[in-house]
Amino acid sequence: MALRTAFTEFFTSQHPIALAPMGGSAGGALAAAVSNGGGLGLLGGGNGWDRDWLNRELSILAEGTDKPWGVGFQSWAVDVNTVEYALTHQPSAIMLSFGDPAAFVEPIRRANVALILQVTDLEEARQAVNIGADVIVAQGTEGGGHGARRGRSTLPFVPVVVDMAAPTPVLAAGGIADGRGVAAALALGAAGALIGTRFQATMEALVAPAISRALIDGHGEDTERSRVLDIARGSRWPSKYPARTLGHPFLEQWRDREDELAADDAAKAAYQDGVARGDLLPLPAWAGEAVDLITDLPSAADLVGALVAQAEDALARARTH
Repeated sequence: MALRTAFTEFFTSQHPIALAPMGGSAGGALAAAVSNGGGLGLLGGGNGWDRDWLNRELSILAEGTDKPWGVGFQSWAVDVNTVEYALTHQPSAIMLSFGDPAAFVEPIRRANVALILQVTDLEEARQAVNIGADVIVAQGTEGGGHGARRGRSTLPFVPVVVDMAAPTPVLAAGGIADGRGVAAALALGAAGALIGTRFQATMEALVAPAISRALIDGHGEDTERSRVLDIARGSRWPSKYPARTLGHPFLEQWRDREDELAADDAAKAAYQDGVARGDLLPLPAWAGEAVDLITDLPSAADLVGALVAQAEDALARARTH
Protein backbone atom coordinates (compact mmCIF):
# COMPACT_ATOMS: atom_id res chain seq x y z
CA MET A 1 0.00 0.00 0.00
CA ALA A 2 1.48 3.36 -1.02
CA LEU A 3 0.85 6.27 1.32
CA ARG A 4 -0.02 8.87 -1.29
CA THR A 5 -1.21 12.21 0.05
CA ALA A 6 -1.51 15.82 -1.04
CA PHE A 7 1.97 16.36 0.43
CA THR A 8 3.63 13.60 -1.60
CA GLU A 9 1.85 14.79 -4.72
CA PHE A 10 2.95 18.39 -4.17
CA PHE A 11 6.63 17.52 -3.79
CA THR A 12 6.57 14.38 -5.99
CA SER A 13 8.12 12.59 -3.01
CA GLN A 14 7.67 8.91 -2.27
CA HIS A 15 6.60 9.12 1.37
CA PRO A 16 4.60 11.59 3.53
CA ILE A 17 7.48 12.21 5.92
CA ALA A 18 9.55 15.36 6.36
CA LEU A 19 12.62 15.99 8.45
CA ALA A 20 12.20 18.71 11.07
CA PRO A 21 14.84 21.37 10.26
CA MET A 22 16.53 21.15 13.65
CA GLY A 23 19.13 23.89 13.98
CA GLY A 24 22.63 22.48 14.24
CA SER A 25 21.71 18.78 14.05
CA ALA A 26 19.80 18.58 10.75
CA GLY A 27 22.80 19.18 8.50
CA GLY A 28 23.26 18.52 4.83
CA ALA A 29 24.03 14.81 5.12
CA LEU A 30 20.94 14.12 7.24
CA ALA A 31 18.63 16.14 5.00
CA ALA A 32 20.01 14.46 1.88
CA ALA A 33 19.57 11.01 3.44
CA VAL A 34 15.92 11.70 4.27
CA SER A 35 15.27 12.92 0.73
CA ASN A 36 17.08 9.92 -0.74
CA GLY A 37 14.93 7.69 1.46
CA GLY A 38 11.80 9.11 -0.15
CA GLY A 39 10.90 11.85 2.35
CA LEU A 40 11.52 15.58 2.28
CA GLY A 41 14.83 16.52 3.88
CA LEU A 42 14.92 19.98 5.44
CA LEU A 43 18.24 21.50 6.45
CA GLY A 44 18.21 23.20 9.85
CA GLY A 45 19.33 26.71 8.95
CA GLY A 46 18.26 28.04 12.36
CA ASN A 47 19.02 31.71 12.70
CA GLY A 48 21.39 31.73 9.73
CA TRP A 49 24.08 33.65 11.61
CA ASP A 50 26.86 31.15 10.83
CA ARG A 51 27.13 31.68 7.09
CA ASP A 52 30.16 29.38 6.76
CA TRP A 53 28.21 26.52 8.34
CA LEU A 54 25.18 27.23 6.19
CA ASN A 55 27.22 27.39 3.00
CA ARG A 56 29.00 24.11 3.76
CA GLU A 57 25.85 22.21 4.69
CA LEU A 58 23.86 23.59 1.75
CA SER A 59 26.58 22.36 -0.60
CA ILE A 60 26.61 18.92 1.04
CA LEU A 61 22.84 18.71 0.69
CA ALA A 62 22.62 19.94 -2.89
CA GLU A 63 25.37 17.56 -3.99
CA GLY A 64 24.01 14.67 -1.92
CA THR A 65 20.60 14.21 -3.51
CA ASP A 66 18.68 14.76 -6.71
CA LYS A 67 15.38 14.54 -4.81
CA PRO A 68 13.33 17.48 -3.46
CA TRP A 69 14.80 19.16 -0.37
CA GLY A 70 14.44 22.37 1.56
CA VAL A 71 15.80 24.66 4.26
CA GLY A 72 14.20 25.72 7.54
CA PHE A 73 14.77 29.00 9.39
CA GLN A 74 13.59 30.66 12.59
CA SER A 75 11.50 33.66 11.55
CA TRP A 76 12.27 35.60 14.75
CA ALA A 77 16.04 35.44 14.16
CA VAL A 78 16.83 35.18 10.46
CA ASP A 79 17.14 38.06 8.02
CA VAL A 80 15.92 38.38 4.45
CA ASN A 81 19.45 38.30 3.03
CA THR A 82 20.08 34.86 4.52
CA VAL A 83 16.84 33.46 3.13
CA GLU A 84 17.68 34.92 -0.28
CA TYR A 85 21.13 33.33 -0.06
CA ALA A 86 19.59 29.93 0.64
CA LEU A 87 17.28 30.41 -2.35
CA THR A 88 20.31 30.70 -4.67
CA HIS A 89 20.97 27.00 -3.97
CA GLN A 90 17.61 26.17 -5.57
CA PRO A 91 15.79 24.35 -2.78
CA SER A 92 12.33 22.94 -3.36
CA ALA A 93 11.02 24.58 -0.20
CA ILE A 94 11.73 27.08 2.54
CA MET A 95 10.20 26.37 5.93
CA LEU A 96 9.71 29.18 8.45
CA SER A 97 8.93 28.68 12.13
CA PHE A 98 8.56 30.72 15.32
CA GLY A 99 7.68 34.30 14.55
CA ASP A 100 6.18 36.48 11.85
CA PRO A 101 7.11 35.12 8.39
CA ALA A 102 5.63 38.03 6.42
CA ALA A 103 8.96 39.67 5.51
CA PHE A 104 10.20 36.52 3.77
CA VAL A 105 7.18 35.61 1.67
CA GLU A 106 7.89 37.84 -1.33
CA PRO A 107 11.45 36.59 -2.08
CA ILE A 108 10.33 32.98 -1.64
CA ARG A 109 7.42 33.50 -4.03
CA ARG A 110 9.67 35.32 -6.49
CA ALA A 111 11.99 32.31 -6.55
CA ASN A 112 9.02 29.99 -7.24
CA VAL A 113 9.88 27.93 -4.17
CA ALA A 114 7.31 26.25 -1.92
CA LEU A 115 6.55 27.99 1.37
CA ILE A 116 6.12 25.77 4.44
CA LEU A 117 4.96 27.51 7.61
CA GLN A 118 5.06 25.85 11.02
CA VAL A 119 2.38 26.97 13.46
CA THR A 120 2.08 26.43 17.19
CA ASP A 121 -1.30 27.99 17.94
CA LEU A 122 -4.48 29.00 16.13
CA GLU A 123 -3.40 32.60 15.66
CA GLU A 124 -0.30 31.45 13.79
CA ALA A 125 -2.41 28.96 11.83
CA ARG A 126 -4.79 31.69 10.67
CA GLN A 127 -1.84 33.82 9.59
CA ALA A 128 -0.36 30.91 7.63
CA VAL A 129 -3.67 30.38 5.82
CA ASN A 130 -3.99 34.09 5.04
CA ILE A 131 -0.43 34.25 3.71
CA GLY A 132 -1.18 31.32 1.43
CA ALA A 133 1.36 28.78 2.68
CA ASP A 134 1.80 25.80 0.38
CA VAL A 135 2.13 23.46 3.36
CA ILE A 136 1.36 24.09 7.04
CA VAL A 137 3.00 22.20 9.90
CA ALA A 138 0.87 21.95 13.04
CA GLN A 139 3.25 21.47 15.96
CA GLY A 140 1.92 19.99 19.18
CA THR A 141 3.45 20.54 22.59
CA GLU A 142 4.83 16.97 22.84
CA GLY A 143 7.61 17.81 20.38
CA GLY A 144 11.24 18.22 21.32
CA GLY A 145 12.99 21.56 21.08
CA HIS A 146 11.19 24.88 21.03
CA GLY A 147 7.43 25.31 20.88
CA ALA A 148 4.60 27.50 22.10
CA ARG A 149 4.28 28.02 25.84
CA ARG A 150 0.48 28.02 25.52
CA GLY A 151 0.15 25.53 22.67
CA ARG A 152 -2.00 22.40 22.40
CA SER A 153 -1.05 18.76 22.24
CA THR A 154 -0.82 17.19 18.81
CA LEU A 155 -3.95 15.02 18.94
CA PRO A 156 -6.49 17.85 19.33
CA PHE A 157 -4.48 20.55 17.54
CA VAL A 158 -3.83 18.88 14.19
CA PRO A 159 -7.45 18.25 13.11
CA VAL A 160 -8.42 21.82 13.98
CA VAL A 161 -5.65 23.14 11.74
CA VAL A 162 -6.53 20.60 9.03
CA ASP A 163 -10.11 21.87 8.95
CA MET A 164 -9.04 25.50 9.05
CA ALA A 165 -6.43 25.17 6.30
CA ALA A 166 -8.26 22.89 3.83
CA PRO A 167 -7.36 22.24 1.06
CA THR A 168 -3.79 23.22 2.01
CA PRO A 169 -1.81 20.12 3.10
CA VAL A 170 -1.00 19.98 6.81
CA LEU A 171 1.81 18.00 8.40
CA ALA A 172 1.51 16.85 12.01
CA ALA A 173 4.48 17.44 14.31
CA GLY A 174 5.17 16.73 17.96
CA GLY A 175 5.57 13.36 19.67
CA ILE A 176 5.84 11.29 16.45
CA ALA A 177 8.72 8.83 16.54
CA ASP A 178 7.52 5.67 14.81
CA GLY A 179 5.21 4.51 12.06
CA ARG A 180 2.24 4.30 14.38
CA GLY A 181 2.60 8.02 14.94
CA VAL A 182 2.70 8.60 11.19
CA ALA A 183 -0.46 6.51 10.79
CA ALA A 184 -2.12 8.52 13.57
CA ALA A 185 -1.20 11.76 11.80
CA LEU A 186 -2.87 10.53 8.62
CA ALA A 187 -5.93 9.43 10.58
CA LEU A 188 -6.19 12.96 12.01
CA GLY A 189 -6.45 14.28 8.46
CA ALA A 190 -2.84 15.39 8.09
CA ALA A 191 -1.05 14.80 4.80
CA GLY A 192 2.04 13.52 6.56
CA ALA A 193 4.34 13.99 9.53
CA LEU A 194 7.27 16.26 10.31
CA ILE A 195 9.64 14.32 12.58
CA GLY A 196 12.53 15.67 14.64
CA THR A 197 13.74 13.77 17.70
CA ARG A 198 13.68 10.36 16.00
CA PHE A 199 15.92 11.70 13.19
CA GLN A 200 18.37 13.14 15.71
CA ALA A 201 19.15 9.53 16.64
CA THR A 202 20.50 8.56 13.22
CA MET A 203 23.95 8.02 11.79
CA GLU A 204 23.90 11.26 9.79
CA ALA A 205 22.69 13.66 12.50
CA LEU A 206 25.14 16.33 13.62
CA VAL A 207 24.96 15.52 17.33
CA ALA A 208 27.56 14.52 19.88
CA PRO A 209 27.72 10.80 20.76
CA ALA A 210 26.58 11.70 24.27
CA ILE A 211 23.37 13.16 22.83
CA SER A 212 22.73 10.04 20.77
CA ARG A 213 23.17 7.88 23.86
CA ALA A 214 20.93 10.15 25.92
CA LEU A 215 18.14 9.85 23.34
CA ILE A 216 18.38 6.05 23.29
CA ASP A 217 18.36 5.89 27.09
CA GLY A 218 15.80 8.66 27.60
CA HIS A 219 12.14 8.45 28.61
CA GLY A 220 9.25 10.77 27.92
CA GLU A 221 8.76 11.53 31.59
CA ASP A 222 12.36 12.77 31.67
CA THR A 223 11.53 15.57 29.23
CA GLU A 224 10.54 19.04 30.33
CA ARG A 225 9.57 22.34 28.70
CA SER A 226 11.49 25.26 30.13
CA ARG A 227 13.43 28.44 29.33
CA VAL A 228 16.15 27.71 31.90
CA LEU A 229 18.73 26.32 29.47
CA ASP A 230 18.14 29.09 26.93
CA ILE A 231 18.75 31.67 29.64
CA ALA A 232 21.80 29.85 30.98
CA ARG A 233 23.48 29.66 27.58
CA GLY A 234 22.62 33.23 26.63
CA SER A 235 20.19 32.32 23.84
CA ARG A 236 17.88 35.08 22.60
CA TRP A 237 14.92 32.77 21.99
CA PRO A 238 11.63 34.62 22.66
CA SER A 239 9.98 33.69 25.95
CA LYS A 240 6.89 32.60 24.00
CA TYR A 241 8.81 29.51 22.88
CA PRO A 242 10.26 27.41 25.73
CA ALA A 243 12.09 24.23 24.79
CA ARG A 244 11.48 20.58 25.61
CA THR A 245 14.68 18.79 26.58
CA LEU A 246 15.83 15.81 28.56
CA GLY A 247 16.70 16.42 32.20
CA HIS A 248 19.71 18.57 32.98
CA PRO A 249 21.48 19.54 36.24
CA PHE A 250 20.85 23.22 35.60
CA LEU A 251 17.17 22.55 35.06
CA GLU A 252 16.98 20.85 38.42
CA GLN A 253 18.70 23.78 40.10
CA TRP A 254 16.77 26.61 38.47
CA ARG A 255 13.31 25.18 37.74
CA ASP A 256 10.62 27.88 38.05
CA ARG A 257 13.31 30.48 38.77
CA GLU A 258 13.87 31.82 35.24
CA ASP A 259 13.74 35.49 36.20
CA GLU A 260 16.18 34.94 39.03
CA LEU A 261 18.57 33.09 36.71
CA ALA A 262 18.36 35.81 34.08
CA ALA A 263 19.58 38.34 36.65
CA ASP A 264 22.34 36.10 38.05
CA ASP A 265 25.50 36.62 35.98
CA ALA A 266 27.52 34.35 38.24
CA ALA A 267 25.13 31.45 37.69
CA LYS A 268 25.26 31.90 33.92
CA ALA A 269 29.04 32.04 34.07
CA ALA A 270 29.03 28.81 36.09
CA TYR A 271 27.00 27.16 33.32
CA GLN A 272 29.51 28.26 30.68
CA ASP A 273 32.38 27.06 32.86
CA GLY A 274 30.70 23.67 33.20
CA VAL A 275 30.40 23.42 29.42
CA ALA A 276 34.04 24.43 28.96
CA ARG A 277 35.19 21.77 31.46
CA GLY A 278 33.08 19.12 29.77
CA ASP A 279 30.92 18.63 32.85
CA LEU A 280 27.85 19.83 30.92
CA LEU A 281 26.86 19.08 27.34
CA PRO A 282 27.51 22.06 25.03
CA LEU A 283 23.90 21.92 23.86
CA PRO A 284 20.76 20.70 25.61
CA ALA A 285 19.43 17.28 24.58
CA TRP A 286 16.32 18.41 22.67
CA ALA A 287 13.84 15.55 22.93
CA GLY A 288 10.11 15.00 22.53
CA GLU A 289 7.81 12.89 24.66
CA ALA A 290 8.07 9.95 22.26
CA VAL A 291 11.79 9.52 22.99
CA ASP A 292 11.04 6.12 24.63
CA LEU A 293 10.49 4.71 21.14
CA ILE A 294 14.10 5.40 20.11
CA THR A 295 16.25 2.31 20.60
CA ASP A 296 18.88 2.43 17.85
CA LEU A 297 20.89 4.63 15.47
CA PRO A 298 19.90 3.65 11.91
CA SER A 299 20.73 5.47 8.74
CA ALA A 300 18.14 8.15 8.06
CA ALA A 301 17.21 6.70 4.66
CA ASP A 302 16.54 3.30 6.22
CA LEU A 303 14.55 4.96 8.98
CA VAL A 304 12.22 6.60 6.47
CA GLY A 305 11.45 3.21 4.96
CA ALA A 306 10.91 1.63 8.37
CA LEU A 307 8.54 4.41 9.44
CA VAL A 308 6.46 3.97 6.31
CA ALA A 309 6.33 0.18 6.66
CA GLN A 310 5.16 0.55 10.28
CA ALA A 311 2.54 3.11 9.26
CA GLU A 312 1.20 0.84 6.53
CA ASP A 313 0.95 -2.06 9.01
CA ALA A 314 -0.82 0.15 11.56
CA LEU A 315 -3.36 1.39 9.03
CA ALA A 316 -3.97 -2.14 7.76
CA ARG A 317 -4.61 -3.38 11.30
CA ALA A 318 -7.01 -0.50 11.92
CA ARG A 319 -9.09 -1.49 8.91
CA THR A 320 -9.48 -5.06 10.19
CA HIS A 321 -10.87 -4.06 13.59
